[in-house]
Formats: sequence, structure tokens, C-alpha cells
Amino acid sequence: MTDYILAIDQGTTSSRAILYTMDMTVLGSAQEEFKQHFPKNGWVEHNPEDIWQTVLRTCRSVLAQHNVPASSVRSIGITNQRETTVVWDRNTGEPVYNAIVWQDRRSARTCQELKKAELEPLFQEKTGLLLDPYFSGTKVQWILDNVQGVRARAERGELIFGTVDTFLLWRLTKGAVHATDASNASRTLMFNIHTQRWDEQLLAHLMIPESLLPEVKDSSDDFGVCDAEWFGADIPIGAMIGDQQSALVGQACFEPGMLKSTYGTGCFAVVNTGEKAIISQHRLLTTVGYRLKGKTTYALEGSIFMAGAIIQWLRDGIGIIEKASDTEALAKAIGHDQTEIMVPAFTGLGAPYWDPDARAAIFGMTRDTGVAHMVAAAIRSIAFQTEDLLQAMVQDGIAVTSLRVDGGMVQNRWFLQVLADLTGVPTVTSHTKESTALGAAMLAAMHIGHFEDLHDLDKVWRVSEKYTPSLRNTERTAHYRRWREAVTKVQSTS
Repeated sequence: MTDYILAIDQGTTSSRAILYTMDMTVLGSAQEEFKQHFPKNGWVEHNPEDIWQTVLRTCRSVLAQHNVPASSVRSIGITNQRETTVVWDRNTGEPVYNAIVWQDRRSARTCQELKKAELEPLFQEKTGLLLDPYFSGTKVQWILDNVQGVRARAERGELIFGTVDTFLLWRLTKGAVHATDASNASRTLMFNIHTQRWDEQLLAHLMIPESLLPEVKDSSDDFGVCDAEWFGADIPIGAMIGDQQSALVGQACFEPGMLKSTYGTGCFAVVNTGEKAIISQHRLLTTVGYRLKGKTTYALEGSIFMAGAIIQWLRDGIGIIEKASDTEALAKAIGHDQTEIMVPAFTGLGAPYWDPDARAAIFGMTRDTGVAHMVAAAIRSIAFQTEDLLQAMVQDGIAVTSLRVDGGMVQNRWFLQVLADLTGVPTVTSHTKESTALGAAMLAAMHIGHFEDLHDLDKVWRVSEKYTPSLRNTERTAHYRRWREAVTKVQSTS
């Protein structure tokens, strides 16, 4: 009987299940979107039950579609939207509040108060992160302080916290395992990335009881067993890793200086820095890339809040396109010399600006501006934001020679050429567009001994397409200068 690996890729707008053969070939996948909740301006929530049910349904669907019994699945790997925060009852499993999504900005005031108390250097030194509503810690604090009775229940040890990986693991194991991995823990503002432990001093500043927190394991580890009730047989869970770090693994960026950039809802550029945790001088994030066999590999990350989400806004927000795939045909007619520049600060600006109060704008419109110009400006804004990240990495002493890209937007070949043109860096796609799921699958297969080490994993990756920059340096510099001028106009501090 053939063996398989099941990867669960729980994202911001949908849940996916991907079934792999043992040589990491995709047998099939299933995907289901779920509702986004926006209770107030700047607030973004998910119903945790929607997350759970879509994961169950997609896993069952992909197994049924291909007539694969659960007994043939050797291991499950979980990768997930990071920072999104859930607090639930450790006995009943009932969430005390909706999941607060990584995009949510409600804890901006808390972050400002911590900054005024001059605590940001302490948090950055210990966690590698900046004080921003993006991360889990201040979201947990908000739940404890604003949901009636929750802080008292937490103090009594009745509640537990988790990012989405932890919540799914707890459900899949029917409450037997409350754990996360080092990559997800490193995104919480509560985890010391140097000692690889939850930090008592940071927890005290955030007023969060340590009893809420999960055990922290390696990214490829024994995470318990998915109960037979869910899919028909017990299945070991052998890997958990945050989605961007999983893409780093899936893109085989195992040597210092290797960089991947994922274009999903947001854009996340992550560069491997090896055994050294480099503290950025240009407001990038230092994070755990992955931890294997107790050895931590670090990374620098630049996070952009709006990438594919901009295309979603064009479709659902203002209705100027019917589907995302329409954008390529529309945009490719518009040259680099277009006057329109979009700064997509719909939920503030991420790295390297970290300005939660900045707001989106479109500059340079004329009477000729139409749908195609708007679409092209939207797509170019993603390339310009990527260049912001690459500039910061270079200033931190990291030479970037190529971009390994993945995510939903890599299906747009015009975007990939624009990305190469506006960054000046050759852009490479791999044989699979599902690098995030692949990373989790590879680590799950490693845990059961199918792959011995990273050298074995490296053999799985291969080049699909390469895009070479076509703009002269002077042209690229001029375009980027206009972009930076436009960003300055929307910043709250300008």
C-alpha cells in the first residue's frame, strides 16, 4: 500500500489540505475559504470554529477524492497563518473570543504605551521583534483585559493560548497536546529567541500568566497523534511551522544569505542568517527560521501587510475586476512610465516603516487613468514594497543575489517580470507553487525518517522559471525615488 504525507496549510483567508506522495509529489489538494470579520475600523477577526471546520472538511475531502485511507498517511505537517491569536478553555475547548488576526491593529495604543516606557529595545533584544500590533502578545493582553471574566479565569489556570497551529493541534489530538514550535513561538513577543524559552520579564510587562502558554518544540518533532475520530485512523503529527518559515524550508533556503519571498495575502521576505540572530538596524524582524534536533537556524524577515489582499480589494472592495486572474491581461498594457502610484497602507505600513496609522492612497491620476492603470499600480506597489525590504537587508549587511518566490501571485508572470525589473534582482520560481505546504510536508517526512537531513531536503527543490531584470539602473532608481516620495505623503509622522 502506498504511503502519503498530509500537509495542513491554514491561511488567512482559506484552509487547504495537500496530499503528498513520499517523494513530495502533490497527489491532490482541497481548499475552502472562510468568512473574514471586521467589527471595527482596523479590527480583523476569524471565528475559530470556521478555521477548525474548514481544516476538517478539506482534509476529509482530499483523502476521499483520491480514495486514500487515513491508515496510509504516515505523518501530518501543519503550517499556519502566524501571530493570529486564540484563547480557549483548557477543559471544554471553547474559545473565549474570536481569533484576533495578525492584520488586526486594535492593540496599537498598548504598543505605544510600551514604547513610551522605553521598552522596545528590551523586546527587540530578546524577541527580535518590534512593538507592533502585528504580534500575538498584545492581542492576548487585549483579550484578557476586554473580554468579561477572562483575566480571572486565566489567573486560575482555566484558559490556554495558542497561535493557529496550537489551536489545531489541540483539537486534532482532542486536547492531549498543548504545544507549538519555535518558529511560531518566536512571533509572539513573549519568547526569548536566544534562550529558546518563554521570558518571564516580557510576560510581566504584558501582564500575561505563563500558565496560558504552550510547550515549545522543534519544527520537526513528536506533536502527538491526530485522533482516529477525525479521519478514520490515528495519524502521527510530525511537524508544525509558521507559514513563512515553512516556505523558507520549501524553497530549500538552507544556507545563510538565501532568501525567499512569499506573495499571499501579505508579502513576507525571509533570509536565512544561519546560527546567528542578527538584530536589524533597519527595522526588519529577527526570527527563528526553523529549529531541528535542538539546533536553531535564525532569519531576518520583512513583512508587508498587503500583497494579494490588494487584488482582493480591487475585486471585492471596489469591484473593478471580476477575478484575480484578470489582472495580468489588464496590467501588461501599462508601461513602467505610468504616472499612477498606489501606496497600499490599508492596514498601516509594515517593514521597514512600521507605521500602523498610515493609510492608503493613489497618486498621479489623470483623466486617462482607468481600470488597467489602477491594476498596474496595485501590482507595482507590491514590487516596490519588496524593494523596501531588500534595501533594508542590504543595509544590514546581507547581499541578496536572487529571489526565490512563491505564493498565489506567482501565477501572474507579468508581476514576476515587474518584480525583477523594479528590484534589479533575478527572480526564480520553483517546480511547485505550494512551497509553504511543501515545507511542512518535508519536515513531517523528516520526522519519520524518510529524509535524514537538510541535504536530503535540498534535493527536492528545483528551478521552474527565471526572470531577469530589464530596466537600466538609472530608470529603476528614478521609479523607486517616486515610490519613496509617495510613501512619505501617507505616513502618520510626515
